[in-house]
Amino acid sequence: MHPEALDLFAPAFGSFYQRMRHDYIDVVNKSPGTWAAVYSGAEHLPFISLILKNLWPLKRELVTALRKWQPAAVIAVYPAYGYVLEAAAREAELPHLKRYVLITDSITVHPVWHRCDADTFMVPNEDTANVLYQRGIDRSRVLVSGFPVSPRYAVEGPVREDPLQRPRVLYMINGQPGRAISLVERLLREDKVELTATTGRDEALKSELEALAKRLQKPLKVLGWIENMPDLLRSNHLLIGKAGGATVQETLAAGTPMLITQILPGQEEGNARLLLQNGCGASCPTNEAVLETLSSLFANEAQGWHRMQRHVRALGRPDAATSIARWVWKEVQCIEDAPNSRFGLRPTIPPG
Repeated sequence: MHPEALDLFAPAFGSFYQRMRHDYIDVVNKSPGTWAAVYSGAEHLPFISLILKNLWPLKRELVTALRKWQPAAVIAVYPAYGYVLEAAAREAELPHLKRYVLITDSITVHPVWHRCDADTFMVPNEDTANVLYQRGIDRSRVLVSGFPVSPRYAVEGPVREDPLQRPRVLYMINGQPGRAISLVERLLREDKVELTATTGRDEALKSELEALAKRLQKPLKVLGWIENMPDLLRSNHLLIGKAGGATVQETLAAGTPMLITQILPGQEEGNARLLLQNGCGASCPTNEAVLETLSSLFANEAQGWHRMQRHVRALGRPDAATSIARWVWKEVQCIEDAPNSRFGLRPTIPPG
C-alpha cells in the first residue's frame, strides 16, 4: 500500500488560496463574531452545495491526481473534496473508486460535511456519530473511526510522573497575545507549576515572554514552532489552549487534560463540548479562572487531575490513523484488481 497526502487547493487556486488562508486567520483572530455569523449563516444557504460541486479548478486538479495515482480509495478530510469526487472519478474513469469523508469536527458538525455523496462518513467519536444519525444519515454509512493523529501517540512512551510535587503545564498560545502575556506573568509569579509556552511563528511574542521570565527571574521554557508535539504533550500534566479540532484530539490522544481559554464560535464549540461533557477538561474564559482551576485540580493530592486524566484516557484514540488505514485497506480488498495506492486530501491550514 502506497499512501499519498495531497493539497490540491494550492495548485487549483494559487495566490487566491493563499490570500484566503491569510484572511481566514485574520478574521478568526480579530473578529470571531464575524466568522461565527458566516459559519452559521452558510448552513442555511442551499446554494453552498451547488458552489462546491462547481469548483472546476479543484475538480481539474483532482482528475489529474486520480489519473496519475489510480487509487482504489480516497479519504477526504476537507468538505469541498466530497462534492467534486464523484464527477472527478467518473471523468478519470474510476467507476469503483471508494469515496470516504473524514469529518474532523466534533458534535457541532456543519451540514456541508455530509450533504455530499460518500460511501462512508468517518467521525471522531460517538457523540458526533449521534449527530449524523439525528440528521438522517444511515448508520451503515457512518464509521466511528477516531481522529487521525500522529501514530507516535500510540507508541509506548515514558511513564508520566505523579504531579504532586510540581505539575508541568504546557500553554499553547494561539491569538490573544495580551492575555497570554498576562497569564504567563501570573503563573510565573505564583510559581506553582513548571511552565512551558509555545508561540508558533510569532518571534516577537517569544522574545517578549523570554524577557518577562528574565525580569521576574523565574524559569520558563518558550518554544516556537513545534515538531515534536506528541512528546511535548505526553511530558506535561496539563494543556492550556484554544479549542481547535486538532489540538483537542491530540491532547486526548496524549492522555493530557485541557483547560480551554478560547473557543471560536460555531466551528470550535463542539470540540469544547466534547471535552467538557466527558469530563476531560474545563472552560476557563478568564485568567482568573485558569488559576482557580489549576489550584483545584492539583489540590488534595491532585485528585481532580487524576479524575480528569482517567476520562481523557477513556476518550482518546491514539491509534486512530493506523486503524483507519487498516479499515480502508480491508474495504478495498473486495474490489477486483484494486491498485496498491491510496491517498488522503487536505488543504494546508495552520493547526488550530
